[in-house]
Amino acid sequence: MENLENLLISLSKGLVENKDFVNVTVDEPNEEGVIVYHLEVDTPDKGRVIGKQGRIAKAIRVVMRAAANRVGKRIMVDIV
Repeated sequence: MENLENLLISLSKGLVENKDFVNVTVDEPNEEGVIVYHLEVDTPDKGRVIGKQGRIAKAIRVVMRAAANRVGKRIMVDIV
């Protein structure tokens, strides 16, 4: 699970200008077994992480789901 967290941090730091404000918190699995990753970035960098019409956010979620699937986990990424 820590590898997934590091992957999300690495992906995010590559997109933002203020790398010190990238923070990821992880919830415990819910009743359906889904682990929620909360990605928090500095306010001016939110647009960079979300992208036009949410395309970058969607791509981040696809990569994260694929990585989680490889290790048998179900996850969801929430951008705060």
